[in-house]
Amino acid sequence: MKLVVAITGASGVQLGKKFIDHLPFGVNVHIVVSDNAITVDSFENKQVTLHNSNNIAASVSSGSFKVDATAIIPCSMNTLAKIACGISDNLPTRVAAVAMKEQKKLLLAPRELPFSAIALENMQKLAALGVIIAPPVLGYYSEHSSLEEMEKFIIGKWYDVLGIENSLYERWEG
Repeated sequence: MKLVVAITGASGVQLGKKFIDHLPFGVNVHIVVSDNAITVDSFENKQVTLHNSNNIAASVSSGSFKVDATAIIPCSMNTLAKIACGISDNLPTRVAAVAMKEQKKLLLAPRELPFSAIALENMQKLAALGVIIAPPVLGYYSEHSSLEEMEKFIIGKWYDVLGIENSLYERWEG
């Protein structure tokens, strides 16, 4: 699987890094870190290619690169609004536009709380176009006792919708 992961904004960057760290072996991941995100300099997953967010001509910006899925974790409200309006002025917004154009899975993990009416309108617009809107919402029913377990639950749910096999959380057997 070829996956693009973009990390935008400054809040929630560690969740994006953990999403990458937990990827199973064999996933070819291309990472784009926005100017406003903290630079993430090391990953446990060795199949990583880091792209500059200003390089709009990067390989991942072309539909012919054949990316299977794209995830923007976290997704700043600025990035979300640009994607909703079709603005592709940096690599994260360009890879999102390409995912939509190529009808590939696109997951956005908006990170703000509470959501404004404008943000909700943008999310609804994107969801209607097939974009997966998946904020890092806590699953209290999962009965996890630590932040790390809850993060694994959230990441596991993201992997599920992207078609990435995982055993990061206990599945309902009932």
